[in-house]
Amino acid sequence: MLQSIPSVDGILTAAEVAETAASIAAMQEPSGAVPWTPGEHTDVWNHVEAAMALLVGGQVEAAERALEWCARTQRPDGSWAMKVVAGQIEDASGETNMSAYLAVGLWHHWLVRRDFAVVERLWPVVRRGLDFVAGMQLPFGGIAWSQEWHDGRPARVNEQALLAGSSSIYQSLRAGVALADLVGESQPDWELTGGRLGHALREHRDQFLDKSTFSMDWYYPILGGAVRGRAGLELVAERWEQFVVPGLGIKCVETNNWVTGAETCELVMALDALDERERAMQLFADMQHLRDEGGRYWTGYVYPDDVNWPVEHTTYTAAAVILAADELSGTTPGAGIMRGHTLANHFSEIALECGCVDAEDSADVLAGRS
Repeated sequence: MLQSIPSVDGILTAAEVAETAASIAAMQEPSGAVPWTPGEHTDVWNHVEAAMALLVGGQVEAAERALEWCARTQRPDGSWAMKVVAGQIEDASGETNMSAYLAVGLWHHWLVRRDFAVVERLWPVVRRGLDFVAGMQLPFGGIAWSQEWHDGRPARVNEQALLAGSSSIYQSLRAGVALADLVGESQPDWELTGGRLGHALREHRDQFLDKSTFSMDWYYPILGGAVRGRAGLELVAERWEQFVVPGLGIKCVETNNWVTGAETCELVMALDALDERERAMQLFADMQHLRDEGGRYWTGYVYPDDVNWPVEHTTYTAAAVILAADELSGTTPGAGIMRGHTLANHFSEIALECGCVDAEDSADVLAGRS
C-alpha cells in the first residue's frame, strides 16, 4: 500500500517529514523498542507515539515491530514497566496513562492501514491494558497515577490522579471503545469509566494532583478531547501568556526559560482541535529552530543562554512533529486522531460518585453550552 507523507506548506516538506521518521527508525532497538534516545529508557506511552509517527512517515515495518514489542512486554495485570533500558526493567511501576495508550496507537494503525489482522492480534493486549486502567478509577472520577511493584508483584497504588495522564486516558478509552465496536466486543465498563473521567476533567480539575507549573496540565484536557468548544478556548486563554514564548515555542515548565518541541507540537494539535489554525500553524513554524541534521530534533532550547538542552535528539520530539504535521495537513486517514472525530462518541456522565447530578448530554458540556 503506497501512502502519502504529510507536508505543511511553507514549514515542512514531505521529504523532510520522511527524513524525520527515518531518524526515529534509526534509533529503534532490535527488539522493536523505541527509546527516548539511544541508550536511554523506553516507556510504552512515548514508544506508542513513536510507532504512530513511524507509520505516518512511511516506516511501516518499524511501526509494526514497535506494536509487537508492546504485546511481548505487557505484564499479566495489563500494565507495562515504567522504564525499560535495553530490555532490562529500570523502574517496574505501572503507570495508568502509559498502559492505556496502545488503544490510541492501534486505532490509529487501523485508520491508516485497515489491517484487521493486526487489530485482532493486538486487541487482547489493549483490552487487558484498559481493564487495568478502569480498575484504578478514583471516586471523584480521575484515574490513579500508578501502581508500584515490589519483588516482581503489584504492590501499593499511588492514589492520586494526574491531570495530563487522565486526559490522555480519556482519549485512550474512546479509542478502546471504537476498537471494541470494530471487533464486536462491547465494553460498557470502559464507557462508564470514560463518562465519570470526562466529568472530572471538565468539572473537578482541582481534585487532580497540582502540576500546574507544567504546560502539559494546561493543554492536555483539550488534547485528550474532554474539553473542547468555548471551554477549550477559555482554557487556552488562561495560561497563554505564561507558557508561550513568541518565535520559539512553549515552555515545558512555567518557571524555567526553556522551550520544548514535544510540548509545543502537542499544543499545536490541541489548537487545531479547537479550529485555532492560525495560532497552531505559527507555533509549528516557531518550533522548527529545533530541527537538526538528518531530520532529528533537539528536545529543547534554553533561550537566555542560546543553547539546546539537553544535548540530545529525542524520538518523542520527532514523533510529535510528525503527528502535528499530519494533523495540520490532513494527509493520512489517521490525521484526525487528536481531533477525535473517528473515535467513539463522548461518554454519558452517569453513575457519578462526586456528588454531582448525572448529565446525559456530554456534547453540550464539550461545546461550552452547559
